[in-house]
Amino acid sequence: MANYIVKRVLGAIPVFFGITLLVFILINMAPATITDLAGGEDASSAAAQAALEANLGLDKPLPVRYLLWLGELLTGDLGQSYRTGQPVLDMVAQRVAPSLILTGTGVAAAVLIGIPLGVMAAWKPHSRWSKLAGGLTLLSFSAPGFFLCILGIFLFSVVLGWLPAAGMYSAGSGGSVGDLLHHLLLPAAVVCVSSLGSLVRQTATACGEVLGEDYIRTARAKGLPEWAVVWKHGFRTALLPVVTTILNHIPHIIGGSLVVERIFGWPGMGSLLFNSVSSRDYTVVMGVTVLIALAVLATGILMDIVYRLVDPGVGWGGGKP
Repeated sequence: MANYIVKRVLGAIPVFFGITLLVFILINMAPATITDLAGGEDASSAAAQAALEANLGLDKPLPVRYLLWLGELLTGDLGQSYRTGQPVLDMVAQRVAPSLILTGTGVAAAVLIGIPLGVMAAWKPHSRWSKLAGGLTLLSFSAPGFFLCILGIFLFSVVLGWLPAAGMYSAGSGGSVGDLLHHLLLPAAVVCVSSLGSLVRQTATACGEVLGEDYIRTARAKGLPEWAVVWKHGFRTALLPVVTTILNHIPHIIGGSLVVERIFGWPGMGSLLFNSVSSRDYTVVMGVTVLIALAVLATGILMDIVYRLVDPGVGWGGGKP
């Protein structure tokens, strides 16, 4: 197992460097130069702009600048924001926890609701469970995230007045847990509904295929309770594609939901990325993008490891179980 993990990590290293190179090139192709953003009025003259470029190291060739930036990146230095002057790493560190709280809560709720509902829909395909699963799946796939946000704000904030429409805490609340939960409920519900469709569909499809297998009929013929046949035999075999669907949400947990965070004014990484793109704060954009890409690569490695833990027949290398 250790050898396989080392191979997967080594295989991901060239991909990571390729992503950093692509991000760096695309950012440097942006229409506004960094000196325009960093210098403001001080960079109005050619001499001042040249001095600023030399100070920022932008007078060097592009390959040299990439290597310098990559060297700083590998040491954990993501640079400084040209808009605020803060270290990018500090800005990201302040936004990671809110994103984890918001999207992690939403996806966890989707798992707790979606897996049992998908199993029930596969077990009783023409029941109310199946209709409920189909309705939630249709809503999840057909309703865009921004529409769910606006609908939720209109119903629960404007019409009913039950939940706040924006922010993570109320002004003067002191950051209490109760106030956090009050603000979290509505955006987390949107994340939950958005994540629910794929999870319910994948669970129902996988369980539906397994419940038609011969060994399931044999288990029933032996007189095992129906719940044991479905959950212990059926769901355990169908667990692999379900785990895959859950793991596919990990990058969203790390990066946060840009639309949800933006509309609800939630101070996570998604809103940080949106604000940085809007203000052309390129160092922050590069830092956040690279971190999200790193999370995606780590998810791929984690997914392969879980495959082999759930299904030992896949093997740990060389095709041998």
